[in-house]
Amino acid sequence: MQITKVEIFKADLPLKRPFRIAIGETTVAGTVFIRIHTDQSVYGVGEANPFTPVVGETLETAYAAAQDLAKLILGTDPLDIEGRVQQMCAFLPRNPTIRSAFDMALYDIAAKTAKMPLYQFLSGKKREVTTDNTVGIDDPSVMVSHALEHKARGFPAVKIKLGTDYETDIERVKSIRQALGPDTLIRVDANQGWDRISAQKALVGIEPYDIQYCEQPVRDWDIEGLAMISRSTTIPIMADEALFDAHDAVKLVTHQACKYFNIKLAKSSGILVALQINAIAEAAGINCMVGCMTETRLGLTAAAHLVSARRNIIFADLDGADMLRDDPVSGGMVYGPKGQISLPDVPGIGAEISQEYLNSLEKIEFSTRHNLRS
Repeated sequence: MQITKVEIFKADLPLKRPFRIAIGETTVAGTVFIRIHTDQSVYGVGEANPFTPVVGETLETAYAAAQDLAKLILGTDPLDIEGRVQQMCAFLPRNPTIRSAFDMALYDIAAKTAKMPLYQFLSGKKREVTTDNTVGIDDPSVMVSHALEHKARGFPAVKIKLGTDYETDIERVKSIRQALGPDTLIRVDANQGWDRISAQKALVGIEPYDIQYCEQPVRDWDIEGLAMISRSTTIPIMADEALFDAHDAVKLVTHQACKYFNIKLAKSSGILVALQINAIAEAAGINCMVGCMTETRLGLTAAAHLVSARRNIIFADLDGADMLRDDPVSGGMVYGPKGQISLPDVPGIGAEISQEYLNSLEKIEFSTRHNLRS
């Protein structure tokens, strides 16, 4: 099998409402969609949704990088996923999000060729996957209102974005816990917003409110600080922005820096490296979560397959598509009434971007015969 054509599409997907975290705010999800075609009439689809403050990529840089990656892999074997991933990483080592779209499309091709749903191709089975839903940073009263919306829709867990001044953050958590009552799980995520002292004060302040875990309380580079915070609070700590690849995973394990890992395909450069991270975590006795940016149901379906396929992944934060105003995806995962995610059983990822929507986007394609821009 050989790659004969790569199509690249650039999209802006508006959010239902602005979404703010400690390190940035977004109103539009800039996304690159990829379709990789082969000489055996099998194609794969992928999605890159870069959040610049985390991954350092923008929509424009991702779109430009995709063109170089397309030319790089033309004529190669798509079933040699490890070979393609190593080839792309060697060429663009600092662009994990756009590489994740190509990785995703390669896995889609491989699973379709094997005539298996992706979770089965990954040697897993179909398990129940349940996601939380996230409340962005805002005034405490507004955040309470959004948290109650999620509870009313049946989500069993609410994730609260924090990372501003610790006193206001404590008030946010207190208000939301009082409004939700004791039965809804609360997770918090500071997105690197605190320094060490603020993190300690904030976490001590919210300990009485039954917090399931806290993501990334300090800066991504401060592994020693993350380990110190982990030892100083009863709230389990989860690494997020500090974890991009297997090397980061080893470093976090060595420093005993956290209890949980948050794996995101946009950070790990796709499924192959995500599997490596999870294997390291499992060997070290660390459970994982698979999280997301603001991908459509295409990217989230691939992520949900990964969750289903690995028992060491015990949490899912796959609510990004629920934040989008429009849904251009056909097939794919479906949100249930209590946060459950239903996965498709067709071969591959099982999700497509509608052709009508793709026809409205800026596009460029590369093939073994010619290059076209529209």
